Amino acid sequence: MDIANFELDSIYYFILFFIAILAAFIDSIVGGGGLITLPALIASGVPAHLALATNKLQSVFGSFTASATYFKSRTMEHLAWGVFFTGLGAGFGAYTVLLINDKHLRLIILFFLTLTFLYTILKPNLGKHKSEAKIKNIKIFHILCGTSIGFYDGFLGPGTGSFLIFACVLLLGYDMKNASINTKILNFSSNIVSLGVFLWHYDVLWLVGISMGLGQIIGAFLGARLVLKTNANFIKLLFVVVVAATTTKVAYDYIKTF
Repeated sequence: MDIANFELDSIYYFILFFIAILAAFIDSIVGGGGLITLPALIASGVPAHLALATNKLQSVFGSFTASATYFKSRTMEHLAWGVFFTGLGAGFGAYTVLLINDKHLRLIILFFLTLTFLYTILKPNLGKHKSEAKIKNIKIFHILCGTSIGFYDGFLGPGTGSFLIFACVLLLGYDMKNASINTKILNFSSNIVSLGVFLWHYDVLWLVGISMGLGQIIGAFLGARLVLKTNANFIKLLFVVVVAATTTKVAYDYIKTF
């Protein structure tokens, strides 16, 4: 696609900026910010591949801000292997999605959004306290979960933070707070690698991505600071409501194409 001729109405820049603040705030706490920003980009009229690429650009701002804030907490553990394998999986995922026809990608996005929404609703109440790890070897965990979830993040993205947090809680025995802190740098790694692949083989909407990125910085900083002070249980209800609304909007837009 020749994006030089693609334009959004000015109002969408303001709307997407504030959506990015909300998404980054939620993402820095429980993950899933892409469930808000990606449907918002598509609902604004951005084609599927271009929405994916631009979403990666703006999400880098938020994941970096949250990572930098969490890094000072000194609770991040054994992440070198995770950074490598998550980035590796993300690179393959981003390259793979570019091979899919844009016409079919919207349906794939809707399918995964729906699955992720159902996962969020049905997810058991884990992470209140630390528990015994089911995978004792941290390298094995990062090879299995880092590569597979990283691939998903590069291929699509929405819900990656939630999946990483869930994996750390379920398999490593982390509580929800430490899982959120430890996974954010992995999410940043997959975002930056995916963005690199998109820039190499495709393109992004720079003005949209940067304006949303500024919103991401604000939201991620506020959310990360809140995580360090509270368990943020109240966010889940807000998260579910927003995800339901945005997924419904994407489904409605898809049905209108018939």
